[in-house]
Amino acid sequence: MYFLSDIDSKLLIKKLIPHSRKVGVSEDLRGWSWHKSPMKPYYDSEDIPMYLVCSKYCPTNRDVFLNRIKGIRGEVTFALSMGLTIHEIVSHAILEFLEGKKRSFEDFWKENSHHVRYKGMDAKGLEFIRESAASAWNYTQINCNAAYCNMHAEQPFAKERDLVSTAIPFLVEHRLSGKLLGLSGILGIDCYDYLRGIVYDLKVVKIGGKLEDWSRLYPTGYALVLESIYEIPIDIGCVLSVNFVNGRMNVKKEYFFISDELRSWWIEERDKKLEIVSQKKDPGICQKCPEDCIYWNECRGS
Repeated sequence: MYFLSDIDSKLLIKKLIPHSRKVGVSEDLRGWSWHKSPMKPYYDSEDIPMYLVCSKYCPTNRDVFLNRIKGIRGEVTFALSMGLTIHEIVSHAILEFLEGKKRSFEDFWKENSHHVRYKGMDAKGLEFIRESAASAWNYTQINCNAAYCNMHAEQPFAKERDLVSTAIPFLVEHRLSGKLLGLSGILGIDCYDYLRGIVYDLKVVKIGGKLEDWSRLYPTGYALVLESIYEIPIDIGCVLSVNFVNGRMNVKKEYFFISDELRSWWIEERDKKLEIVSQKKDPGICQKCPEDCIYWNECRGS
């Protein structure tokens, strides 16, 4: 899922990496500058999850108010259940390969399918999710195995641990604290390629749907958190969008430079939403809500 294609490699080597080195990033906008403005949270008595900082589904940000002030979790819709399931499948497929486990998708699904639930779930919806999950599992494990076999053939004297960690250089669902930047102390990054310094965020999208510009805020935010903790520069992000047609998975990757502009945008969103939490300020109901908003009933009824 997170492996570079030949075109991805060319894009990085010939365009994005040279561009990032030429343009550079302001020291004030690196995560390790968490202790001073503008990186330091304006409202430092509160914290907030990454998804509430980066998500802009609600035009007025009332989802932040409902979640953090009212304690409303929202409805688990089909789209949310689908997204959570594919995230879990991809991360477990990689982790189990790294750990040397040989479980099939069916074995994994028997133990974990009870998590796939949403209001009004029917057999057709569950089967669609199961077929999509199987496609994501098989695709991910096949790619892991191919990368491992290539590395094994190229480095016959390498130790097993070195082979695996070099062929599959991913931290998936890596747990880290965002406390230094005003975030939750329990964050999970979809994937960090530690050899190439790339932060990935996985999105499950509808057929024919497109990613919003703000989807780049997720890799940007996680890059800032990694910089704040490990004090290493991270300049490349990627939003990986996935959709499914008849059980067949389609993958699109959008690599980008994590520029000063994106970092400033992320800081602006963080401070704006921390203000809502700190002041318990209800921003009001927007005029046009997304059709699949998980807070629809609670928001309109509150």
